[in-house]
Amino acid sequence: MRIEQIYTGCLAQGAYYVESNGEVAIIDPLREVSPYMERAEKDNAKIKYIFETHFHADFVSGHVTLAKNTGAKIVFGPNAETNYEAYTAKDNEEFKLGDITIIALHTPGHTMESTSYLLRDENGKDHALFSGDTLFLGDVGRPDLAQKVGVLTEADLAGFLFDSLRTKIMPLADDVIVYPAHGAGSACGKNLSKETVGTIGNQKKVNYALRADMTKDEFIKEVTDGLLPPPAYFPLNVKLNKEGYQHIDKIIAKGTTALSVDDFEKVANDTDALILDVRHQSEFIKGFIPRSIFIGIDGGFAPWVGALIKDIEQPILIVAPKGREEEVIIRLSRVGFDHTLGYLEGSFGAWKAAGKEVDTLVSVSADTLEKEIKENNVPVFDVRRPGEYTNEHIIDVPSTPLDYLNSHINEFPTDRNFYVHCAGGYRSVIASSILKARGIHNVIDVTGGYKSIKKTGILTTEKVCPSTLK
Repeated sequence: MRIEQIYTGCLAQGAYYVESNGEVAIIDPLREVSPYMERAEKDNAKIKYIFETHFHADFVSGHVTLAKNTGAKIVFGPNAETNYEAYTAKDNEEFKLGDITIIALHTPGHTMESTSYLLRDENGKDHALFSGDTLFLGDVGRPDLAQKVGVLTEADLAGFLFDSLRTKIMPLADDVIVYPAHGAGSACGKNLSKETVGTIGNQKKVNYALRADMTKDEFIKEVTDGLLPPPAYFPLNVKLNKEGYQHIDKIIAKGTTALSVDDFEKVANDTDALILDVRHQSEFIKGFIPRSIFIGIDGGFAPWVGALIKDIEQPILIVAPKGREEEVIIRLSRVGFDHTLGYLEGSFGAWKAAGKEVDTLVSVSADTLEKEIKENNVPVFDVRRPGEYTNEHIIDVPSTPLDYLNSHINEFPTDRNFYVHCAGGYRSVIASSILKARGIHNVIDVTGGYKSIKKTGILTTEKVCPSTLK
């Protein structure tokens, strides 16, 4: 028996490759499925099952494509309804995989079809739990993504989750290994650990949601407290995972169309395509195509695309570092953005060499910001997440988190320069690019973000350590 966790940091997502005696199960695969197929071929094994823990909201799974390519059976838990061929498992149903057994444990709460998969080894011993978004390390799945207006509330789902944890997961032996679907950085929970593998016993000790003396009412209150609105693209990804989608090869072929400067400009003018610049922020600051949006490929790229562009049907044109165009298309497709019309051949350098209009972003050091605050009392905006802001921030500076920037647009002054910072300089450039695209050109980025600000004499609040960063 072999278990391999295939972790994708950008999405904070764990997929799993399980092999026993020539048979393979893939659990929660990403959309690009060739790595799983290549692993199976290398092992001289056949992919038999594709187990889905639930209809994922934060990424498009590779289950449909993988099934078409391999003939493997897609398995969901109870209550799952799809527009393609899939098997709906019964609670406690067993699936043989080589010398081992995988058991579907229906664990509703995060969603009503949420199912964890218990792996028993060749000796019949409980060995590992693939817990999906039901149980994370340090947290549990948020119970507000599958509400049905007039039918289920987040409190109802939290109640189901409480029962699932107490009746299906906590009774498992302490040495059972926990393989969750996500780690720190995912929007599917509030307080996820940076660790990606744990045990049932350890989680009983450290996970607030598994306290032995916790009542259901206490659980519901703690799990639902401080939930921020989910990213707007989440229900659109759920829809794709339920109904199916185009083969990723078609998406790549269309998206990797190289466009000359003139063709790129023509497509941009003739369509409502958004120009997405994915170069490093230090390059973007020095020059970019006017009204383009920056979301750097080397940061938390795909989740930020989903949170800020929101509409997965939005046509997109790409400005990328040379040689990384296909990577960009693949990572966009992971969150359902399949309508890339092509990329700028020669990247931004070609645009600039052609004498086309160029915009820049003013960026200053934290030392300059300190001087401006003292001498001119300039307005400053903090675009970090609320939990980061609560933990520590510049005194008298408001919280305007990047995730919800559009709801704060009217708060930014248009009659004087203002300054924007994040933690390290990535998100502030994203925010500044959006503001400039919206016609607000008096924005100034603070290089190095709060890390650099802390090294100055700028007055900040006392650092606190909230038990749950929200």
